[in-house]
Amino acid sequence: MKKKTLFIVNPISGGKKKDDVPQLIEKHLDTDAFDYVIVFTNSVSHARQLAKEAIGKYDIAVAVGGDGTVNEVASGLVGSDVILGILPFGSGNGLSRFLSIPMNIQKAIENLNTGHAELIDSAEMNGQPFFNIAGMGFDAHISEVFSHNKKRGFLSYIKAAINEIAVYRPQQYHIIVDGKKYDREAFMLSLANSSQYGNDMHISPKASVQDGLLDVCVIKPFPAYRLPEMGFRMMFKKVEGSKYLEIIKGGHITINRQSSGPIHLDGEPQIADANVKVNIVPRSLKVIVGDAYKVI
Repeated sequence: MKKKTLFIVNPISGGKKKDDVPQLIEKHLDTDAFDYVIVFTNSVSHARQLAKEAIGKYDIAVAVGGDGTVNEVASGLVGSDVILGILPFGSGNGLSRFLSIPMNIQKAIENLNTGHAELIDSAEMNGQPFFNIAGMGFDAHISEVFSHNKKRGFLSYIKAAINEIAVYRPQQYHIIVDGKKYDREAFMLSLANSSQYGNDMHISPKASVQDGLLDVCVIKPFPAYRLPEMGFRMMFKKVEGSKYLEIIKGGHITINRQSSGPIHLDGEPQIADANVKVNIVPRSLKVIVGDAYKVI
């Protein structure tokens, strides 16, 4: 029996046009195995709505877009039997890279033909789902700045970070992880389900989306001249060796910060109160992974 598949396409994600997506799907998807429908989103949260409506009607819902689109579609599917597929079109593609999904769209479509599904963890920050990384501090600040930037892509993100790092000030955080208390001054605080932000920039190289835990990554204040070093460490999975990084694993996290302000969920910025609660939701999402994906 053919698998009923819904492709949910964000036409503007990553600043990349998707006009040829239907033709690529028709050419490279195994139509003997899949019966598919393609829908383009037309507003914020439309992808999540479409994903929710797919439950009970489709076997697979494929997010065609970047990290934000993946978050929306996955948020609609979490806890259901519908399997998430991903065709990565974003500027970072963090979860896609972690799951070894090809960055080439033709190969990503072919991966749907041959790839197998894994059951992975999701997480919630103040009740809102995320699947890759959430955070606060400098990265949330940059996500907010970057969201207003007309130019997308990794280089534009780096340029925004360089412009802001000289004026950003670290914050004090009171953190409780599975009942244990920590008081930290941090430049950045990331809650990592997978290992990387995107573009193969790894904040917690040993993180797993199947261990029932989040990695609370505390990046301590460091001199500005150390920024290139931190970047190289993330690129080459050596960041755990830095004296400026502390990783605390846990499933239930409470964070009290100095004031309300920016947070991000899978790179999508928003404003949250000073008190933030984060929980892991083990084995709550089925997703098609790449052939090279290895369970950690």
